[in-house]
Amino acid sequence: MFMKNKKLMLLTAAAMMASSPALAQEVTLESVQGETAFIFNTVLFLMGGFLVMFMAAGFAMLEAGLVRSKNVSMQCLKNIALYSIAGIMFWVCGYSLMYTDVNGYIGTFAPYSWPGAGEANEGDYSVASDWFFQMVFCAATASIVSGTVAERIKLWPFLIFVAVLTGVLYPISGSWQWGGGWLSEMGFSDFAGSTIVHSVGGWAALTGAIILGARKGKYTEDGRVVPMPGSNIPLATLGTFILWLGWFGFNGGSQLAMGTNADVSDVSRIFANTNLAAAGGVVVAIILMQIVYKKIDVTMALNGALAGLVSITAEPLAPSAFASILIGGVGGAIVVFSVPMLDKFKIDDVVGAIPVHLIAGIWGTIAVVFSNGDASLGTQIVGILAYGVFTVVASAILWTILKVTIGIRASEEHEALGLDKAEVGVEAYPEFT
Repeated sequence: MFMKNKKLMLLTAAAMMASSPALAQEVTLESVQGETAFIFNTVLFLMGGFLVMFMAAGFAMLEAGLVRSKNVSMQCLKNIALYSIAGIMFWVCGYSLMYTDVNGYIGTFAPYSWPGAGEANEGDYSVASDWFFQMVFCAATASIVSGTVAERIKLWPFLIFVAVLTGVLYPISGSWQWGGGWLSEMGFSDFAGSTIVHSVGGWAALTGAIILGARKGKYTEDGRVVPMPGSNIPLATLGTFILWLGWFGFNGGSQLAMGTNADVSDVSRIFANTNLAAAGGVVVAIILMQIVYKKIDVTMALNGALAGLVSITAEPLAPSAFASILIGGVGGAIVVFSVPMLDKFKIDDVVGAIPVHLIAGIWGTIAVVFSNGDASLGTQIVGILAYGVFTVVASAILWTILKVTIGIRASEEHEALGLDKAEVGVEAYPEFT
């Protein structure tokens, strides 16, 4: 097939030269191949980007299903707002901080730009396609925070936090690896963001949950945990499948090239490993639930899939199929055992984002050393700690400033009434609440 394509390109180039002698000196096989690679690379960025953008819908549906009916509209509003804010902030300064003139620790504060209509792009892919692909990753980081602090955080403080997270905090820390900064120089490896995206969102969510406090009535004085079931399990299941689908863009697009046979083969391998890891997370979660609790909590199965996906994200290309199942399976086990652990510390994580994105993200980053011979365990741990310390300290400062100035928590009256009535004014299920 390659030989046929090569012959076709040669014939095309020859025909162009014959019809226009002026082109004879300009058109070569290499230029045709370069143009083709540019097109396919750009298509990969765009397709991967819109799949990751669709994950915003997955997060919204998952959270809407796992919160109580009186807070569903609030979660939908938060998710469409955070995606929009992330898009603007990543243009205003986020992309430049992450990728432009990075000095090891930070890039530059400046709006990002791309060639105008009809202007040629230089390099291996379209500039705007790269911005779009990186932007949707940034938005996903903020979505992780939304579910954890649900049902008791006020809207505007949350959106202010999102603006700073997506415009400053995530881009600065992302520059350390993906921007060619100091962690990249050390050899830290995180293919698609188990740490850079997922654990950063998880650390910010954990810090917010601690400072914000648990929902009223979640934990009793005698140490009991009061279940607060979600409003719509089918909706949460749909959200999980949407996220699973979007993850093919998340991991597959991170190959960053689709212009050669080898690149396309690698993208295919990434798709397969990503799917197997998610499946492994589900199967392990339901088996452990049956063994430990004698009943299978469907929300654990949903989060088992997501934890499997997060776990394989740091290295979805190198592992074998069986290794991918094992890596994802450990992610599923992490969910089953981490959720009760958080309750023991009275950390109220409404949707289970901390086990899924933070703890499974840490596991996935460590698991890189088992399949990538160039990765060092010591360097991976340094990266995990660096992202954790920076995100926790910066998030704690920001959450605290918001708390002492405008306040971050809804009043007890508003929390009991539900944030749909108190802040949004539109109930998701008015006939039932």
